[in-house]
Amino acid sequence: MVLLLAAAAPAAQAARPVAPPPAGPGLFGAFFALALVLGLILGLAWLLKRLPGTGFRQVEGMRVVAQLALGTKERAVVVEVGGRQLLLGVTPGSVSLLQELPEPLPPPEAPRLPNLKELPNFAQLLSQRLRRNS
Repeated sequence: MVLLLAAAAPAAQAARPVAPPPAGPGLFGAFFALALVLGLILGLAWLLKRLPGTGFRQVEGMRVVAQLALGTKERAVVVEVGGRQLLLGVTPGSVSLLQELPEPLPPPEAPRLPNLKELPNFAQLLSQRLRRNS
């Protein structure tokens, strides 16, 4: 009799319907999570912009005019301070004044966008390259 009850218990559990797994957050939940993360990123960027000493804002009265990499970690930098331009040598361990420029550097040319009408025909360029390579 005890054996019959023990054998009937697993059969009763198997006959019970299995509950479906809980549904995920769904499409709305995914969009809400994405919007929350993007909002957090934008909020932190806004906060960092307004904190002093973060390096995102230009200091009034001082700006970097030009810089040139001289090595992997060494640079020559022209800084304008109070109307004077200074040539600085910048290394990982120090910044040193190399020279005060007697006359200011000319402003750099504004970058020009290519004129789409002056671009060469792609089909002609491709056929020329293919003829040359064969």
